[in-house]
Amino acid sequence: MADIKVNTSKKPTTPSKPDSDKQGSRKPKPKVKVGSKRQSMLNTQKMAPFKYDMNEVLSASAMDPAKASAFLASVIAKGSRVSTRDAKDYAKTFLDSGDLTKEEFDRVGRLMDKYSKYR
Repeated sequence: MADIKVNTSKKPTTPSKPDSDKQGSRKPKPKVKVGSKRQSMLNTQKMAPFKYDMNEVLSASAMDPAKASAFLASVIAKGSRVSTRDAKDYAKTFLDSGDLTKEEFDRVGRLMDKYSKYR
C-alpha cells in the first residue's frame, strides 16, 4: 500500500478578520442634545392639592358637574404635558362660551400659576 503523508504542521484554517474591524473600535461621536425653551407646566408633585383647589372653584361655579370633571381633566392634561399657557387658553374657551365667569377664570389662572414650575 501507498504511504499516506499526514501534514501535521498545517495551521487550522479560520476566517481572518478584515481591517474593517478597526472601524468598529472608534468611539462614537457624542450626540448633542437639542434644547427646547423651558415652559411653565403644572407641577406633577403637587397634583392632589391642585385638584382639591380646582374642585372648590368648580363646585362653586354654575358649570354642570360632568362638564366640570371633563374640564378639570383636560386642564390637568394640557397643563402637565404641554404648558400652562395652553391650559389657560383652553379655560378661556369656557369663559367665552359662558360656562365660567371672569372671576372663576381668574381664580383658575392663579391656581395654575401657583402650582406650576418651569421645565
